[in-house]
Amino acid sequence: MMTSSSTDERREYGEGSSSRLAATMATPPPPQPLQQVAGGGVHHHQLSRYESQKRRDWNTFGQYLKNQRPAVALSQCHYSHVLNFLKYLDQFGKTKVHSHACLFFGQPDPAGPCTCPLRQAWGSLDALIGRLRAAYEENGGLPETNPFAIASIRVYLRDVRDSQAKARGIPYKKKKKNKIINTKKFINNTNNVLKANDEEPTATPSFQMQSAS
Repeated sequence: MMTSSSTDERREYGEGSSSRLAATMATPPPPQPLQQVAGGGVHHHQLSRYESQKRRDWNTFGQYLKNQRPAVALSQCHYSHVLNFLKYLDQFGKTKVHSHACLFFGQPDPAGPCTCPLRQAWGSLDALIGRLRAAYEENGGLPETNPFAIASIRVYLRDVRDSQAKARGIPYKKKKKNKIINTKKFINNTNNVLKANDEEPTATPSFQMQSAS
């Protein structure tokens, strides 16, 4: 039977909401850096939303490693710990992922409820890994030993993306960079016009001298 505490934990995590991934383990964030201002006073430097979220994610992952038995130091973190962390977060997800045996498998708009599990949305996990990959190196980690940048993590995320797309009947479509494509077309068209102008022969006026009568 689910306890009230576990129910509260699930409410903290929402589909596509990466800002809630750290809710159950989040430790109070360290004080924001102070900045000197005119007159000798100081004020807190306001972090961007991305930087604040990255700091919370990093603290959350660090707390997750400390809660392992035995505890794992960040310097000993392996990509397997990252995979287990992503799977651990699934229990707080709100994205319905239908099983193959479910009548609603592959249907984007199911006609009724089912007992299929809730999972973290692929987009939330992908964004989370991106922030943790950056935070690892910002906190002294080397790019070549970054456990968040290992190919196994990318493979796992791709599998989650594809399986959720099939189960929910919502195919994944990569966003096209229309602005870049249109810019390239414009440049190509301009080059073609300039080339055509260079190849076109220039008409030279002809003059006929009139003989004096």
